[in-house]
Amino acid sequence: MKYMLLIYHDETLWNSHTEPERQKIYRQYRELIEELTRDGKYLVGDQLQPSATANSVRVRENKMVITDGPFAETREHLGGFFLVETKDLAEANAIAARIPSALTGTIEVRPVVEATAAKSLAAD
Repeated sequence: MKYMLLIYHDETLWNSHTEPERQKIYRQYRELIEELTRDGKYLVGDQLQPSATANSVRVRENKMVITDGPFAETREHLGGFFLVETKDLAEANAIAARIPSALTGTIEVRPVVEATAAKSLAAD
């Protein structure tokens, strides 16, 4: 089963790290990704630009409305993601707990709707 691991962190805390501290965290990420890739569990992932670079798009009364910044007003922002394939939720949670940002932020674990499930939902 595929799971999206959404990595939320406090950008202010990240910005307070020294460059050597950031490189240590990046190394921890690379090591985890390499291990998960060897085990066939890591599908894709990436770091996102800071939330200040985001915008939010909505359509209201057939008009597109674009606002600066992320949708949620919160201290923690979406900073990246992993897409993994695991045997179950427990294994996905165990991987999420190993993501370096779990030590200071939050990792949201969400199952992906598989293509066959999406097709049956559309048929309903």
